[in-house]
Amino acid sequence: MGRPRQFDEDRAVEAACRVFWTKGYEATSTQDLCEATGLGRSSIYNTFKSKNDLFRRALSHYVDTMTARQIEVLGEEGPSALERLESFLTVILDGEMENRRDGYGSGCFTVNTITSLAANDPHIAAILEKDLQRRLFSLRTVVEQGRRDGSVTSDRPAEGLAWYLTSVISGMRVAAQSGADRPVLDQVARTGLDALRAGATV
Repeated sequence: MGRPRQFDEDRAVEAACRVFWTKGYEATSTQDLCEATGLGRSSIYNTFKSKNDLFRRALSHYVDTMTARQIEVLGEEGPSALERLESFLTVILDGEMENRRDGYGSGCFTVNTITSLAANDPHIAAILEKDLQRRLFSLRTVVEQGRRDGSVTSDRPAEGLAWYLTSVISGMRVAAQSGADRPVLDQVARTGLDALRAGATV
């Protein structure tokens, strides 16, 4: 009997994620959440402790889904490390363009949360920090693999290059939110990859 409720919870979290992502935490009302999830007010508050609790669940769903997809690209067997990083940035760009077409034009859910809520909510900050460390580890690992396969030739520390790529991605997402088109974002991505080659400066 417990399994159907768990399925409903997962579906409600996913629906709430779309609303929070599109409208932001403050602008999302309980009625918005009811309409998105198909649940009544009492069901929402019986299932989730509060709006903030549902937001944390939605954010966790978002970062787990997005980061898992990105790490899968970084871990693909066959291509060189630099080729995998190029594919990784392409996935980021494709996602930004899809979000714009699908109405999620308010940018990256993670970036928006960092700038609006993380400083004042330690629980949200912890979710974002865990996700950040997971992504940095994956990027650092690929950079180190690139050193071994010869595709990454910059002598900068792997940790610094991982942070640099993370900053490039955040910047691309903010630029996309500001209206930058695909050719501009492609150029930013290519410039970011240039920093992994010998002679480039970061």
